[in-house]
Amino acid sequence: MTGMEGGVPDDSRDRPAWGTMPRMSNQKAQKDKAKGPGKSDKAAPPIKTIALNKRAKHEYHLEHRFEAGMSLQGWELKSIRAGRANIGDAYAMINDGELFLYGSQITPLIQASTHVLANDRRTRKLLMHRREIDQLVGRIQRDGYTLVPTALYWKGNKVKLEIALAKGKQAHDKRDAARDRDWAREKQRAMRARNKDA
Repeated sequence: MTGMEGGVPDDSRDRPAWGTMPRMSNQKAQKDKAKGPGKSDKAAPPIKTIALNKRAKHEYHLEHRFEAGMSLQGWELKSIRAGRANIGDAYAMINDGELFLYGSQITPLIQASTHVLANDRRTRKLLMHRREIDQLVGRIQRDGYTLVPTALYWKGNKVKLEIALAKGKQAHDKRDAARDRDWAREKQRAMRARNKDA
């Protein structure tokens, strides 16, 4: 036959046989191997900061940081999108094996719906895995740590809160930190002036 068997064109001459398929380039194979199993080509979701607790660095020694989700109402999410969140006075506590955020302020928008009573400083539940909460309970009760929120940010389309295990600084620790910060600033100025002259 001349390329037609039963009305179907025979294009097997144009395709390579299965045993002779072209192999993946060596470089591409090494890249895929380096990614590891289960890794996709998708990039990590962008992280956009909503609010920072700048005072936390000054007031506490921050040790380990954890990421927690937040249980929010609809009006709170709209207010956060508008940039009306503040975690400066906030703190986290564990009650009955669950993690809660106290003292954070999310100011409601003027056009918030009237059938919802918006409490800007309500207690909000934080979402973490059980083993992470158990680890926090152990550190808080045994070692005397406290939980301080350090940042509120978007991760993809979800609001996340970064909390840190922290110990309070003494007055002399704060003075030392201020002195070190001033010295680093002076050192930078001197280096810039020296490089400018060179």
